[in-house]
Amino acid sequence: MRILLVEDDPLLGDALRAGLGQAGFDVDWVRDGQAALSALSDGEHAAAVLDLGLPRLSGFDVLARARSAGVKMPILVLTARDAVDDRVRGLDAGADDYVVKPAELAEVAARLRALIRRSGGEPSPALEVGDVALDPAARSVRHRGHEVELKPREFDLLHELMLNAGRVLSRERLESRLYAWGEEVGSNAIEVHVHHLRRKLAPELIRTIRGVGYVMPRESGR
Repeated sequence: MRILLVEDDPLLGDALRAGLGQAGFDVDWVRDGQAALSALSDGEHAAAVLDLGLPRLSGFDVLARARSAGVKMPILVLTARDAVDDRVRGLDAGADDYVVKPAELAEVAARLRALIRRSGGEPSPALEVGDVALDPAARSVRHRGHEVELKPREFDLLHELMLNAGRVLSRERLESRLYAWGEEVGSNAIEVHVHHLRRKLAPELIRTIRGVGYVMPRESGR
């Protein structure tokens, strides 16, 4: 799952990118408020982690401007500012969650998963579509009760399709959610991952809508 990290401290940003990467996220990292606002407007990420003390444009301003522009992406504020007034201001400006540094990476990752899950209308930690069950925290998948081993990209693709079950997603949308900036993406990468998911889980798991994209039916796998 691709996320945006906004942090101007190089050491902390590097640690967060590495730690969140180990938790299963593909992380794009920007270091100032203007770059953050531009990236948020692209709509290419499932969620964002935002510091407040940023150069060029403060995190508070980034929040307010992004929400005014209609950005609906879940945003988790991660900051050293622990005053109640700052918490209230951040949440009122549009943050979905507010975590004070220093924070455990496992907690930040769990909060991100919760925000992404809720933004997709899924209150339960585990996703179930037909005979397929996916646990984002454990990064595990079961089909008809049997655990299925998936590669990281296959897991991320299945996760995105299950979060949007019943909705057709274009190849471009799927690529933007699976691959971070600068990663080389093969012209048929999504098609290859879809083929592997069908082979490992069920042929009817994912439908191709010719000329449009892919969809996982809500009763997929039955």
